[in-house]
Amino acid sequence: MHLKSRLALFVALSLTSVTLQASEVDELRQQLQQLKAQLAALEQKINAQEAELVEVKQETSEVKTTVASIEPSEQDADGIKLGGAIRTNYSHTSYSDGNKNRGGDFAFDIFRLNLNGSIGDVLLNAEIRFFDYMTAVKYAYVGYQLNEDWQVQAGITQVPFGNWPYNSHNYFFSTNYYIGLEDDHDLGILFKRSIKDNWQLDLAFFKNDELGGVDGFVSSRADRYSYDVVGFRAPGDGIYDDPNQPLGEYNTLSGRFAYHFEHREGFTTEVGVSALHGGLHDGLDRAGDYNAWAVHLNSHFDRWNLQLQHGEYRYNVDDIDRMAVGAYAFYDSIAAKAKTSTVNLAYSLPVEFGPVTWMQFYNNYGLVYDKSDNTADTWMNVTGVSVAAGGFFTYFDLVHARNQPFVGGSASGDSNETERRFNINIGYYF
Repeated sequence: MHLKSRLALFVALSLTSVTLQASEVDELRQQLQQLKAQLAALEQKINAQEAELVEVKQETSEVKTTVASIEPSEQDADGIKLGGAIRTNYSHTSYSDGNKNRGGDFAFDIFRLNLNGSIGDVLLNAEIRFFDYMTAVKYAYVGYQLNEDWQVQAGITQVPFGNWPYNSHNYFFSTNYYIGLEDDHDLGILFKRSIKDNWQLDLAFFKNDELGGVDGFVSSRADRYSYDVVGFRAPGDGIYDDPNQPLGEYNTLSGRFAYHFEHREGFTTEVGVSALHGGLHDGLDRAGDYNAWAVHLNSHFDRWNLQLQHGEYRYNVDDIDRMAVGAYAFYDSIAAKAKTSTVNLAYSLPVEFGPVTWMQFYNNYGLVYDKSDNTADTWMNVTGVSVAAGGFFTYFDLVHARNQPFVGGSASGDSNETERRFNINIGYYF
């Protein structure tokens, strides 16, 4: 019975109690006391339920407040992450008697710092490398996602050319790296289209190289990460001399188009074409121009990866058949015109061997030939394995090469000797 109905009954019984017999009055009084007791119990229960409701509301409010405090931080992931690496290097070579006599050399390679993240809608990505002999910025750019498909990057960013991002698997890259056609970075603006409808496109304009061009205010134009032309070689100039006739790249247009085929699950192929064209400046006037093109293929079949690339480059400076390039704090020379081909094969293997979780076995071959300076071909073959173990990443490379920088030769050398280098590069990444 509803509480109000019972109260009404109490009142009615009280008014008519005078007409009832004494025994009936006593009985009704007992019932009334029982009902009053039940009423008190109900009131206590109601009060308890109201208290519980208040507590639930408070807990709900606290949860909402907590969620509100969490959700903005998850949605607004502003912040710049700091990472980097420390690397050391062991090498045993055929072209240094001292190195062979010592059983090889173990030395510090680099300490590097990486910045990556965003503030608002603006992205930041940068890497600076510290060597014993120089400091170099590899890349440093800000980016913005224009829409779902297009991103723009401005600053020192990678030149879109060839198999991306690397046309190699080993520590030494390919022969293309030493002529400025792999992992090259310059100052400009890059528009990147993500893969959609199986194709992607990268278009870029670079005002000059990463050190400010021919008039860049730097102590040495060789203190850089990636190879760029810094001059030309006149007759009688040495291969490794500081360039007497400085040049700098400027106003370069670069484009890379790729189409992606998915043959079946776990079997994909990217086929692409790249091209670039720019000017050469001597500090006062335009001294010539340069261009390059390449066709490339990057195919993944389960754990296998096959990379193929073929192309040609040309520096057009009057009566010059050899150019000066700079990187890693020293100067070298390359032919003003040449063809280049690379063939790379790799096999990736997930493992569970102590801290080792991943290994990749590879063989990378590169050739630079038909050189305008009539020097011998440059070729390099690298057989090796890379190993991932926690924060450590290590390359074990056996290199055989001829006229190859860092393997006893020059990209514009004329040697018939095949040199060897066994190399272990150990890096801890954080």
